[in-house]
Amino acid sequence: MSWATRFRIRQYVRGSLWLVPLLGVVLGVLLGFLDVRLDTSISLPSSWTYSPSTATTVLSAIVGAMAALTGFVVTVTVLVVQMALGTFSARYMRLWYRDPMLKAALAVLVGTLAFAFSLLRRVENDFVPNLGVTLGGVLVLLSLLLFVVFLDGYLHRLRPVAVATLGTGYVRREFRRLSAAVDAPSVFAGPFEPKDESPSLVVRSTAAGAIQAIDANGLVGWARGHDCLLVLRHRVGDFVTENTALIDVYGGRALASRDHERLRGMVALGIERTVEQDPAFAIRVIVDVAAKALSSAINDPTTAVQVLDQLSEVLRIIGTTDLERGRLGAHRGQQHGLVIPIRSWDEYLALGVTEIREYGSSSIQVMRRMRAMLEQLGSEVRPENRDAVTEELARLDATVSSAFGHSIDLDRAKIADAEGIGGRVEVASRPAVVG
Repeated sequence: MSWATRFRIRQYVRGSLWLVPLLGVVLGVLLGFLDVRLDTSISLPSSWTYSPSTATTVLSAIVGAMAALTGFVVTVTVLVVQMALGTFSARYMRLWYRDPMLKAALAVLVGTLAFAFSLLRRVENDFVPNLGVTLGGVLVLLSLLLFVVFLDGYLHRLRPVAVATLGTGYVRREFRRLSAAVDAPSVFAGPFEPKDESPSLVVRSTAAGAIQAIDANGLVGWARGHDCLLVLRHRVGDFVTENTALIDVYGGRALASRDHERLRGMVALGIERTVEQDPAFAIRVIVDVAAKALSSAINDPTTAVQVLDQLSEVLRIIGTTDLERGRLGAHRGQQHGLVIPIRSWDEYLALGVTEIREYGSSSIQVMRRMRAMLEQLGSEVRPENRDAVTEELARLDATVSSAFGHSIDLDRAKIADAEGIGGRVEVASRPAVVG
């Protein structure tokens, strides 16, 4: 089994809503059989014993209650899906599927149902699973507790700012992983443009799909073993068509046809992007939340301001990281390893601010909050990244001048305010650039 296949299986397991509940059913049935064996071998106090009719009534009530509660959880889940698609972003579903609390709640509910049903069929006039009936009541209390925790979590996660915060956590984690990968030995940050040298092998895709992840360690190990340089032609997150070149191999000893499959198996393709190894996709989700809030149907600029709060931290982390380290020159020489293309600071910055600036151009508080964010970034990011921030400030000036040029609020729209409207402001002395 290739690394790409294992990765897709892991993605399916993490995103599946039925595997964990199925495990709960299996455990519930097994616990029921175990309880019957324990009840036949131990003696309980009289206060813990039940008559057959009482045990049947209690277990039947547990089965009905768990079935009803499971249906209610599914109903809440469907409502969350509808709201997420209409208010947040369709891409947010890639994050929501992974919620462990939902899976745990469903697993305990259906597991308790299976446990109670397995005991119900064993109740007879001469045998009552007394321990199991008591344990069933404990499981009902646990199920109710988990349901309350589940409902509380989802009520809080229905806020757009909570979605943006969740996306920020993914960006922070995956960008640090990307930085660690670039720091690893024999890994170089692209682009790579060889001079007068053709690849000895070109690995092409056999199907269309988005590049979800790569096995960087496996590719580096393969390159060392074959004394060659592997150059990825596309970034994680790019969509490639069938027969598209994925990897160029430079140098090394003679390669066999099976090397195509081995290398292709270290690049995972799927129908859509994931947050693994792709911090830009998490930024895409955050920006989508702001873009949806700024639509004419919703018209909620305050949500966009809250999203910019989260984006400011994301862009600060990226802007203070040296993305130029590990660069490989045009002359390969005797080097071997892996060259991966990565996004530049300019690309991350444009992804984070362009659409919010465009869709929020008529909102004073969005313009003011974005200016405050850019000015703060200009003083904190690495020196080589400040030109891109200056360029974005110039674009912001042009947008403000175009949207508010004939408005009495032009002076207010050009002010930086960390709260959008209502915070501490300082009138900018830099003149607006009219495009």
